[in-house]
Amino acid sequence: MKNKQRIAELLLQSKAIKLEPAKPFTWASGWKSPIYCDNRKTLSYPEIRTAIRDAYVDCITGHFSDTEVIAGVATGAIAQGALVAESLNLPFIYVRSQSKGHGTRSQIEGVFEKGQKVVVIEDLISTGGSSLKAVEAIRNAGCNVLGMVAAFTYGFPASEKSFEKANLVVHTLTDYDSMLQQAVEIGYIDKVMLPLLKKWRIDPANWSEDKK
Repeated sequence: MKNKQRIAELLLQSKAIKLEPAKPFTWASGWKSPIYCDNRKTLSYPEIRTAIRDAYVDCITGHFSDTEVIAGVATGAIAQGALVAESLNLPFIYVRSQSKGHGTRSQIEGVFEKGQKVVVIEDLISTGGSSLKAVEAIRNAGCNVLGMVAAFTYGFPASEKSFEKANLVVHTLTDYDSMLQQAVEIGYIDKVMLPLLKKWRIDPANWSEDKK
């Protein structure tokens, strides 16, 4: 838990995660949300991106020691995935949301072989849909996906069920609960906001209505 809170602090410090319950963000899905997460912002801070890279590496060596290829999910996890692959001295590939409409029409960019053991790097897990599409593409290409490591997850029950159904092992560097705890500890939010923020995670689609 200590490590998860440290990563959460780095995401808050870099403003990769913003919490504004009084001025909710609107997601592409139309959901009103008190949180917005863009982990690509961490890449602009050398010490922070290195700390996050090292946390990815520690997770992979601890849980997936026989990894042969690192795969990043486009676009958010390409840069950090490449940094992780460099640190582990492993090949790197990345997966598009869909096959490109020209040239080789590839969905997976990079060199790999069927049967290789792949760990997927993701920057953020929301509903889990894009993450699972990437995993499916790698599996369809004949590779063995050992699991996925993500920097942050909202921890929606639906996404966790989807991963379980897909038989996908997922580890995260930090999560919503750890982030909220750290946000209170460093004075980013007041403790009185916690019930409202926790309620959003339970039913995000109807949160704005409940909030009124």
